[in-house]
Amino acid sequence: METLTIDIEHIKRFVTKSELNKQAKAAAEARKTLLSGKGAGSDFLGWVDLPAKTTTRITSRIRNEVDRLSAISEYVVVVGIGGSYLGARAVIDAFQHRAAFGQGYPYILYAGHTLSEDYYHWLMEILATVDYSVVVISKSGTTTEPAVAFRLLKKNLERRYGVHGAAQRIVAITDQNRGALHDIALQKGYSSFVIPDNVGGRFSVLTPVGLLPIAMTGLDIDSLLSGARHMRKVCLASDSIEENPALLYAAVRNALYQKGRQVEMMVNFAPNLRTISEWWKQLYGESEGKEGKGILPHSLSFTTDLHSMGQYVQQGQRIMFETVLSIQKPHHRVAIPVDKQNLDGLNYLADKSLTEINHCAEQGTVLAHEKGGVPVMRIELPKIDEATLGQLIYMFEFACGVSGYMLGVNPFDQPGVEAYKNNMFALLGKPGYSI
Repeated sequence: METLTIDIEHIKRFVTKSELNKQAKAAAEARKTLLSGKGAGSDFLGWVDLPAKTTTRITSRIRNEVDRLSAISEYVVVVGIGGSYLGARAVIDAFQHRAAFGQGYPYILYAGHTLSEDYYHWLMEILATVDYSVVVISKSGTTTEPAVAFRLLKKNLERRYGVHGAAQRIVAITDQNRGALHDIALQKGYSSFVIPDNVGGRFSVLTPVGLLPIAMTGLDIDSLLSGARHMRKVCLASDSIEENPALLYAAVRNALYQKGRQVEMMVNFAPNLRTISEWWKQLYGESEGKEGKGILPHSLSFTTDLHSMGQYVQQGQRIMFETVLSIQKPHHRVAIPVDKQNLDGLNYLADKSLTEINHCAEQGTVLAHEKGGVPVMRIELPKIDEATLGQLIYMFEFACGVSGYMLGVNPFDQPGVEAYKNNMFALLGKPGYSI
């Protein structure tokens, strides 16, 4: 299996060798803390060994559920918010070019990630004309956004198919022993899967939380897990930044943070990686943004955003650095045709592939931004397939735990998330809450 690599050539003039070596030592120590299980938040380290502990019994059961729902559903609505849906959506969106809808798999829609009334009106209009099922994902079952969405969808299913028929079209992914969704699933007889107690939401994409929706599109979850297992071996085998890409990533970003680079922009040159950046933003923003600390995770899609944010990146405040997700091999070739009149002046590109042009755009952008004072790190992905995405997911997760410990925070809690909820509950009149 080809392993993803990290190119740091374009950060070297911003970080000295001794500065990087200092952060490399800190990363090695943080890795030791992580693997010892003695750091803050160690109750939530189940993701570390998850790829190795996911059995064929679990994946076989997931595939059986996919076959069952696919036979009765044109659409499947995945209900969740944050880590309960972002990881799955990131992987699914990365394979737009392999859309399986119409090939025996249902089309995936999403709910529970917004409170927009117009969105739900539109969603219910779509669902009124098709047969559909629901995968609802929530550890507690009481998080407002998915709970509201699930109530709407459950009632709609029960009206259309009856209580028993609706129960056959709902799968719950929730806590094993407690919580509102666990109790509803038990009472109604829903098929259900477990969110492990020791895996937090933003680290849960390799549990049934992510695996079931991903498999629902026909993607190969065995290959996804295989890529994650491969990266896990790499991360557990070495504490050297030369051999461990997760430690190199953590060391570089913290070295740049120490020099005042407070914003990291995750950049892609392929629109199907946009949602990977959204998942990454939650992973790092929720893990590191506390106690007045943390790099602000931001994302850009090039070349599109070069025509909007490119000016700021090139000449704005020097508070940022870029991490580029670089795809080495495409799945298809599209060449530029010759035009005899050449009125657009593009014959110099004739017979070149769009990937060749895109790679030149990437290289030119990296050089321009580096010259303009923006450090650029590149994560080179051999290609976009399930195994590569599994590697990338695990690498980011491992690096996140390491980076959080380097920063001196608990990377596995999110105490600030509750602030808006308390105010919202008070404004809505929920008993026991006040502003």
